[in-house]
Amino acid sequence: MTAVYQSAVVLAFSPLIHGILEKAKARVESRRGISPLQPYYDLIKWFRKENVVPEGARLRYLTLPVFAFTIYSMIPMVVPVVVAVPSAVAPTVDFLGGAFLFGLASYLSIVTVERVGTYYTGIGATRSVTFAAFAEPVLITVFFAVALISMSNNPFLTNHVLRKSPYWLVSPTHVLVTAGFFMLLLFETGKLPTESHGLSEFGMIEQGKGLEYSGPVLAVATWGSWVKSATLMSVFLNVFAVPWGCPTSDDVVSLLEGTVVWFGKILALIGAFLVVEEALAKVRLFKIIDYLSVSFLLTVLGVIAYLVTGGSW
Repeated sequence: MTAVYQSAVVLAFSPLIHGILEKAKARVESRRGISPLQPYYDLIKWFRKENVVPEGARLRYLTLPVFAFTIYSMIPMVVPVVVAVPSAVAPTVDFLGGAFLFGLASYLSIVTVERVGTYYTGIGATRSVTFAAFAEPVLITVFFAVALISMSNNPFLTNHVLRKSPYWLVSPTHVLVTAGFFMLLLFETGKLPTESHGLSEFGMIEQGKGLEYSGPVLAVATWGSWVKSATLMSVFLNVFAVPWGCPTSDDVVSLLEGTVVWFGKILALIGAFLVVEEALAKVRLFKIIDYLSVSFLLTVLGVIAYLVTGGSW
C-alpha cells in the first residue's frame, strides 16, 4: 500500500509542482503567468487529441515514452517520499539501482526521437546525450558518497542515519555531496542558471526532443519529465537536505501527514530554485558542461573527504 500511495502522490502532484514553479517564477519577473492548474488542463487536452506519427518514425516512437513514464512512476515506490518506512518492493532497488533506472529512462527518451529525422529533434537528442554523459556520473557518485555515511545503499536507512545522527549533516562529505546534488537538481529540473529556455535553437534541449510529439504521447512524455523532477526533489529533500519530518509508520494518518510535510518541503525548495535562477545571470549553453563538471568535482571531493577523515567525523 505504501509503495502505491507514494507513486500516486508523485503522479498526482508533479503537474501541480510544475505549475506552482512556473507561476512563482512569473510573479518574480512581474508577469501574470499561467494558473498553477494549467499543467492538468494541458494533460487533459493532449490525452483527448490524436497521435500524429512523423513519417519514417517506428513503433518505438509510440511505445518508448510509455516505458520511460513507467520507470519514472516506479522509482517513488522505492525511495522515501511521504514516509520513511520501506515498502515491500523497496529492497529490490537501492541507490545505484535507482540511478541506473533514471539513466535507462533518459536513454529511452533519446532513442525515441533520434530516428525521427527532423532538425530540431536531432538537436535536442544530441545535446541530451552530451549533457547526460556528465550528469549521470554525478548522480551515481552522489549516491555512492552518501552510501559511505550510512554504510548502505538503502535510501530509507540513509534517511534514518542522518535523522538520528545530525552531526553528519555538517560533515564535509555531506555538505559537498549535497551541494553537488543541488547543482545537478537545477540542471535536471530545467532551472539551471546557465540554461537558455524557450524555442530558440541556441537554448533548445528538452524542448527540441518534444517538438514532434502530439496527443497522448506528448502527454505521457511531458508528465514523465514532471514525475522525474518531483522524484529527484523528494530524494534531495528526504535523504540529503531535510531528512526530518517523514513519519516512521505507514498507517493512514501518517501517510496523510507525510504528504502535507512533503509538499511543504517542495514549496520551500521551489523558493530556493527561484532565488538561484533569478539571482544569477544566464550564460551560454556550452557552459553547462563546465557547470556539471563542477558538480561532479564537489561529489568526488565529498568522497575524498570521507576517506581522509576515515569516516570519523
